Amino acid sequence: MNVALLTAAGSGTRMHQDIPKQFIHVDNKPVIIHTMEAFQNHPSIDAILVVTLESWKSVLEAYAKQFNISKLKWIVTGGETGQESIYNGLKKLREVLSDNDVVMVHDGNRPLVTSEIISDSLATYSKYGNAVAVIPCTEVVFESDDKKSSNKSTDREKLFRTQTPHTYRFGELWSAHQEAKERGIVNTAASCVLMKELGKMTYFSKGSEENLKITTTEDLKIFKALLHTKQDDWLKD
Repeated sequence: MNVALLTAAGSGTRMHQDIPKQFIHVDNKPVIIHTMEAFQNHPSIDAILVVTLESWKSVLEAYAKQFNISKLKWIVTGGETGQESIYNGLKKLREVLSDNDVVMVHDGNRPLVTSEIISDSLATYSKYGNAVAVIPCTEVVFESDDKKSSNKSTDREKLFRTQTPHTYRFGELWSAHQEAKERGIVNTAASCVLMKELGKMTYFSKGSEENLKITTTEDLKIFKALLHTKQDDWLKD
């Protein structure tokens, strides 16, 4: 079984809005529903679990029914950190999954994930045992201690920016979180960071500049624009 575990438990403080960013409506549809539809429509995804805020669980359930997200099987309360939220989701999945089932962790506020990105993540996982969506770093990157100046840059050819999805065998991801608890590893920014802390190798799958994570009002504007942008026929991918 291939399960999409969507994290949507953030309160959206950086957005400065009255409701969490994942529930803001764009084109008469919440951001989280845009994200869920990508996995609902992918033939290789069997089920969806969403980790969200306790007070929004019933709202999410109602939205899922309204927009016919039939693959949504579980809604779980999030934790204080992203790591805790993922762990809460895994605890629920442990009731129904075997070690060899596949979990694809994805940010609920990355609504422009494409079928191609999901497929490439699964293909990379099948070949190497895990997959993390990445894109190359195209900008010059400087290191700075005082955040004001620098005379040290990093070779951008060696740098890759991670996105989601992150795809793992359920048993490995569950064991990683258990080991993190034993070793006192907390508040890792993403599953791939946790795996890095545990000495695991990460394999790259296809990401996209359009697979943006909505965290600010500027991101929301870009998302709206991309939803209404049609690529010119003469442009090659």
